[in-house]
Amino acid sequence: MTVFYILLAILLFGVLILVHEFGHFITAKLSGVQVNEFSLFMGPAIWKKQKGETLYSLRCIPIGGYCAMEGEDGDSDNPRAFGNAKVWKRLIILVAGSAMNFLIGFLITVLVVSLSGDYLRTTQIALIEEGRPFEQVLRVGDEFYSIDGERVYVGSDITMLLDRDDSGVHDLVVIRDGEKLHLADVPLKRDYGTEEQKFYGFSIGIEEKSFSGVLSYSWNNCRDFVRMVRMGLSDLFTGKAGLKDMSGPVGIVSVVTEQSVQSETVGDGVLYVLYMFGFIAINLAVMNLLPIPALDGGRVVCLLVTAAAEKLLRRKLNPKYEAYLNGAFMILLLAFMALITFKDIFQLFT
Repeated sequence: MTVFYILLAILLFGVLILVHEFGHFITAKLSGVQVNEFSLFMGPAIWKKQKGETLYSLRCIPIGGYCAMEGEDGDSDNPRAFGNAKVWKRLIILVAGSAMNFLIGFLITVLVVSLSGDYLRTTQIALIEEGRPFEQVLRVGDEFYSIDGERVYVGSDITMLLDRDDSGVHDLVVIRDGEKLHLADVPLKRDYGTEEQKFYGFSIGIEEKSFSGVLSYSWNNCRDFVRMVRMGLSDLFTGKAGLKDMSGPVGIVSVVTEQSVQSETVGDGVLYVLYMFGFIAINLAVMNLLPIPALDGGRVVCLLVTAAAEKLLRRKLNPKYEAYLNGAFMILLLAFMALITFKDIFQLFT
């Protein structure tokens, strides 16, 4: 079964890349921009086919992919070049890849939630164990709204947010009798249960699935995924996380496979793989929109700055400088990806 989960994970990685590039491809075509090549993966081509003006290819290095548009990284006299399209069309083309990743991530999450049991976890307290230090503050029926300033979207957020602060004292906002209530310095620690597993001393309720409930729960899960990316980046900048905590495709496939193999049934394993790739799809959507040159977000920033400068100066700027900037950062990103990949491979064998 290990090989099955590895192949499934690799297939899903390919799907996410293909979906991202297809977003750029289809919006470019609809906007009248000439697409010279649509490729899955990088490096030398192992298969290619010319159809009309576009070359479709499959390349041998299973990292990324691209949608090469006419005049994308330089000047072109072609009226259908990317740089000659209207600014709003170029913006749509640039963000379409991330939009498609977010859409596929949401659809995967809906599928997983739909197939996972008959109930959904709520954010409402269903039971409080006797003798807990917070039993005079929290009540059964209270619904967690935020913990330490972070919104609670789904039930799993509660322990995740509580675990981020080791002090055991938290500021909560709960919904009680339809109104928001702020509770300061609430003592909540993992000191209840067995030596093997500690709990906080309260239980979260469940509700029967419904069509609207599945959609709402899936949407909130995707919002939670976005927040996890932001928190992960924050941990990197503050030093809470480092290079050892980062993973590339090799590390992700390894971890997902290991957890899937431990599932009770093949169906549960497949659902776990799908759930993780729903998260990865949202992760890719957010990361690609970061304002870093070579990423879609950086190109959006360059486009807006260039458009504003050209309007102010009343002349067209040379696009080669943006191409140099994107090219330099692309080399840095590829080098960083190679470093993470070697780290993952080293950990895999050690």
